[in-house]
Amino acid sequence: MRYLPGDPSPDKRVERTIRVDHAGEYGAKRIYAGQLAVLGSRAIGSTIQHMADQEEAHLAWFSDEIVRRRMRPTLLHPVWHAAGYALGAATALMGEDAAMACTAAVESVIDQHYADQVTALSSSEPELCTAIEQFRAEEAEHHDTALESGAEDTFGYPVLSAAIKLGCRIAIKAAERV
Repeated sequence: MRYLPGDPSPDKRVERTIRVDHAGEYGAKRIYAGQLAVLGSRAIGSTIQHMADQEEAHLAWFSDEIVRRRMRPTLLHPVWHAAGYALGAATALMGEDAAMACTAAVESVIDQHYADQVTALSSSEPELCTAIEQFRAEEAEHHDTALESGAEDTFGYPVLSAAIKLGCRIAIKAAERV
């Protein structure tokens, strides 16, 4: 990979990758916690719980990597704690379709984010890339499940989806650096 002035060093790139992915998986865990608080007793609750369980496994893997590599997590952890839960609960209060619209929007951004990471790190971090590819496949499953569960039926879906995607992209940039 060619580096340009201002690009992070390979070690810094790996640190940013693990930090942002840990933060993202924590945020996803909190989104699903908010959705489950509202929708957990409905039929869709088991679907949300399955996705939450996978996010918990992803988070555990990145948490272990942070410890193993002696890296610090994002300083924005308290923000993701509150914002993730609020986003999950708010969209769930709008209805099952809106909760699934949230999932579809988040997972579409994460799919591209993970693909970009694998491209950037493939030659230097095969174990990390293997894990990211596995998680990416599960995130794609969440995206597809959300669409099959009515995400696009949400009133104002294009606007809601665009807003959530923008928020995700901003969160990614922030968590990489802070």
